[in-house]
Amino acid sequence: MARPSQHPLELRRRAVHLVAEVGPDYDTEWAGMKGVAQKLGIGTTETLRKWVRQDQIDAGTRPGTTSEESAELKRLKKENAELKRANEILKAAASFFAAGLDRPHTRS
Repeated sequence: MARPSQHPLELRRRAVHLVAEVGPDYDTEWAGMKGVAQKLGIGTTETLRKWVRQDQIDAGTRPGTTSEESAELKRLKKENAELKRANEILKAAASFFAAGLDRPHTRS
C-alpha cells in the first residue's frame, strides 16, 4: 500500500504549473524541474518529475494510466477481494450444511 504524500495537493499542482511556466527559461526540462523543486522545497527532483508526468497523462498528452483509472482499478481490486472472501465463507457454510444433510438420522 502506498503511503500518503507528505506534500499537499495544492503544492503539487502549483509545482507542476511552475514547471510548465518556467520551462523555456532552462536548457532542459530536468533543469527546470530541479529549479522548481529547490524553490518550493520539494525533496527530490524525481518526485516533481513523477508529478509532471502524471499530470501529462491525466491531461491526455502522454500515454499511460490516468489517476482516475488508477483509483477505479484500486476500488475494483478491493471489491474483488471482498467478494472472494464472501464467496469462501458461503462455500464453507454450504459444505457444513451439506455435510449435515448427508449424516444418517436416528429416530428415538
